[in-house]
Amino acid sequence: MKIYNVKIFTMNKARSVIEKGWVEITEGKITAVCEGTPSSFEDVDIDGGGAALYPGFIDAHTHVGLTTNGVGIESEDFNEESEPCSAQLRVIDAINPFDESFEKARNAGITSVLISPGSMNPVAGDIVAVSTDGRRIDNMLLRRVGIKFALGENPKMTYMNRDETPCTRMAIAAMIREALLKAQRYMADKEAAESESDLPELDPKSEALIPLLRGELKAHFHCHRADDIFTALRISREFGLDYVLIHCTDGHLIAGELALENASAVVGPIICDPCKPELANITPKNAGLLAQHGVKTAICTDHSETPIEYLPLTVGIAVKNGMTFMQALEAVTINAAEIGGIDDLAGSIETGKRADMVMFEGSPFEVMSEPKLVMINGTLIKYRKEIRY
Repeated sequence: MKIYNVKIFTMNKARSVIEKGWVEITEGKITAVCEGTPSSFEDVDIDGGGAALYPGFIDAHTHVGLTTNGVGIESEDFNEESEPCSAQLRVIDAINPFDESFEKARNAGITSVLISPGSMNPVAGDIVAVSTDGRRIDNMLLRRVGIKFALGENPKMTYMNRDETPCTRMAIAAMIREALLKAQRYMADKEAAESESDLPELDPKSEALIPLLRGELKAHFHCHRADDIFTALRISREFGLDYVLIHCTDGHLIAGELALENASAVVGPIICDPCKPELANITPKNAGLLAQHGVKTAICTDHSETPIEYLPLTVGIAVKNGMTFMQALEAVTINAAEIGGIDDLAGSIETGKRADMVMFEGSPFEVMSEPKLVMINGTLIKYRKEIRY
C-alpha cells in the first residue's frame, strides 16, 4: 500500500520535510519514504491530494483506560492508596481497552500513549507504552518504559490525612531513597549468589526496581514545584537513574538550569486551572520556554485531567503562547517517542518503523481541524476523502 501526493513531515533526525512525496507500507511497517510520485499504483493506494502527512501523535503521559467514562469510583484504578510504596504493581493489569477514550484518541490522530499509575504514592508502579488500537491490552502493548515516582503535594496530602507517613516532602524523598537502596542491595545479593540456595528471599518491590537501576527503564517523576523538580534531579543523580520530569509546571522558572542538566520534560495538562497550591505558577508559555532553552519537551493531556482527544488543541495553545510549529510537532511525535523510550518504533516517518501516521489538510493544531486519515501499524483506522468543517 502507498500513500502518495502528500507533504511529508518525516520528523527524522534532520527534520526533513518532503514537499511532495509518497510512503510505502508493507505488513504494518514503513518500507519506503520517497520524493516524487510512485512509478506504479494499486487499487489500495491512497492519493493524499496534497495534504500533510505526519507521524502518529503520541501522548507521553496519560491514565487512559485506568478509569472508564461515566462509571465513577468502581472503575477508578489510578492509585493503590493502601501503601505508599508499590513498585511491584503492573499498570497493564488495570487498563481497560474498551474505554471509549481509546476510540476518541484514535479519531484525533493519537496512535500511541504512555499509561502511568496515579500520583498518590511516592513509588507507584510501572509505566507502559501502548498502541491506541486494539481489544486486548496484551496485544496493544509496545513495551514497559518506566517506573512512576511522585513528589510534592499529592502523596503528602494523601497520607497526611491518615496520620501516616509520608507527611512531608522530606519523608517522600526518604521513602523513595529507601526503596531504591533496598533494591540496590537486593540486586547485589542476587548477583553475588553462587547457588539458588544463596539467593535472597524474594522481594517483589525490589525485584520491580532492578530494571530501573540497570538503566532498562526510566524514572518518571511527578513534580510541579521547582524544589520538587530539583529533588527529582538529586535522587536521579544519586542512583544513576535515567529520568523524565512529568508536568514540570515550574520548569519555565528554572529552564536554564534544566537545560544544563540535559533534562527531559513532559508538560501538561495545559488546559486546566490552578486547582491546587503547587500549580500557582502554571502558564501556557511553559512548554515553549522550556523548548527555547533547549530542554527536550513533550506535551501531554494527563488524561483524564484533560480529555485525550484534546491533545492537538493543547498543542495549539502552546503554539499560541510562544512555541514554534516545529517544536510543537516534535512535542507530540519524535520528542514524545524519545522521552517515552519508543523512538525505534514510532515518532517519525522512517523505514522500519511502525506505520503510525496521520494526515491533515489544515494545521493539525487548529480547533476546527480533524484528521483526514489515521493509520495505526499499517491498519487504516480512519479515512475521509473529503473533509468538511
